Amino acid sequence: MLVHRYFCKMLFAFSSEPFYSTYVQFPNGSVPCKICRNPKWWPFFKGTFGALDGSHIQVTPRAAERAVYRNWKGFISQNCLFACDFDLKFTYMLTGWEGSATDACVYEDACASDFQVPPCKYFLADPGYPLRPGLLVPYQGVHYHLAEWGRANIR
Repeated sequence: MLVHRYFCKMLFAFSSEPFYSTYVQFPNGSVPCKICRNPKWWPFFKGTFGALDGSHIQVTPRAAERAVYRNWKGFISQNCLFACDFDLKFTYMLTGWEGSATDACVYEDACASDFQVPPCKYFLADPGYPLRPGLLVPYQGVHYHLAEWGRANIR
């Protein structure tokens, strides 16, 4: 229980002022130089802010709460949403959801509270997120293989 208490204190410290507003900043809207200068990336990623994904962090809640914190892999966790830019700097984070919550549910909560993506811009995300403006997710049921890209001479 001692680890849980300190984890909660650290989580609160990282998601509160002044730490959060100093170190977690939404991109300014300009396209990173890495993308602009590389002809392999520019036509495809010119409106991209970065990547968005969830992470399950193990927790130890009270016995009465453990059922809702059990994720689909079977361990007790908290589902957290993180976004980062192409320089691997965090641009957004939302913590505190039970491990049983889906990525789409956590994303919807973020959009309802304070996560806004400007028009014509987007984040890259995995298929666990909804297909909607502001997110670019792969098509469901399509398998992307690097070998196929190699045969097409796209490098």
